[in-house]
Amino acid sequence: MRTLSLVLAVVALLLLLPALLPLLGWLNWVVLPLALLAAGLGLLSGEERAFKLGLLLMVVSALRLFLGGGFL
Repeated sequence: MRTLSLVLAVVALLLLLPALLPLLGWLNWVVLPLALLAAGLGLLSGEERAFKLGLLLMVVSALRLFLGGGFL
């Protein structure tokens, strides 16, 4: 479960990078649940890196959604 949480966090990070570009902001709607799942699994399994990375990804993704109006 520790490895799964870290893998989900890395996948969410890789999806977040193109989601920061203009007109690809809708991808943040995919990143946000993945990061939440990674942070939750990281918290349950004791994987601190996945938990912190998931929280960071959630904050960045939510901020990007807020600034883009939810879809840009």
